[in-house]
Amino acid sequence: MGLRLRDTVGHQLRELRYEPTAKRIRAELNGTTVVDSDRAVLVWEPRRVVPTYAVPAEDIAAELSPEPPGSVQADGDVGFALPDVTTMPVLDPRIPFSVHSAEGEPVAIRIDGARYALGFRPGDDELSSYVVLDFDGFDRWLEEDDEIVGHPHDPFQRIDVRRTSRHIRVMLGDTLLADTRRAKMLFETLLPVRYYLPPEDVVAELQPSATTTYCAYKGKAAYRSAVTAGGVLHDIAWRYDEPLVDASEVRGLVAFFDERLDLIVDGVARPRPETPWS
Repeated sequence: MGLRLRDTVGHQLRELRYEPTAKRIRAELNGTTVVDSDRAVLVWEPRRVVPTYAVPAEDIAAELSPEPPGSVQADGDVGFALPDVTTMPVLDPRIPFSVHSAEGEPVAIRIDGARYALGFRPGDDELSSYVVLDFDGFDRWLEEDDEIVGHPHDPFQRIDVRRTSRHIRVMLGDTLLADTRRAKMLFETLLPVRYYLPPEDVVAELQPSATTTYCAYKGKAAYRSAVTAGGVLHDIAWRYDEPLVDASEVRGLVAFFDERLDLIVDGVARPRPETPWS
């Protein structure tokens, strides 16, 4: 019997997972290099969908103290839906590092006795000498000599961009927001395909938003709100004006959250995907 790979990934999400990397990893805090390791591993706690780095404790040039404030154990209801992958709520990057789904000891990584970042010593025998690091708790991360943002790349995930001449319309009920045959489709592992449209093919008035997010694969996203006769659709669209290399082909193009809109492809309405952004 054939095995659907996505089902395998969904099953593995239940486990504590790790993968060694050959990259030299450095992390800075208050202008000081606190982490410097060529023995790092990528770690996914159960239900986490993106990895973070863990390094041997001796590769951390700071004091490790137990029980930082705010650490909690995740129960089975914490998280967001990703039904195309698993029936469990997943822990996406919006769930803070202080929420843990594996057994272990939370620690604080302190410099100068004041500012600190969070860490976690897993109880698993394979990782017992490692400290898992809160990516957002540090000021700057380097893989070799290149800075990274958002979170480390998953070596088993990728993005692809392809041009398409399909007829794409973005609707909200009877209201047309965009209409194009010049879209670019961005495929990202385990996520819905996204359609990036030329701004001149967007019919709706788009207003800049103060909201920004960071994607480890695409870079900094700037959001837009759409003005319609029925009201303002806040942060319904986004664009990458200075994308990372892998997403260079969608520079300046506009994508919409089709979780909250209607996407019509060659006259056929697509089901609205259910994701953490629904």
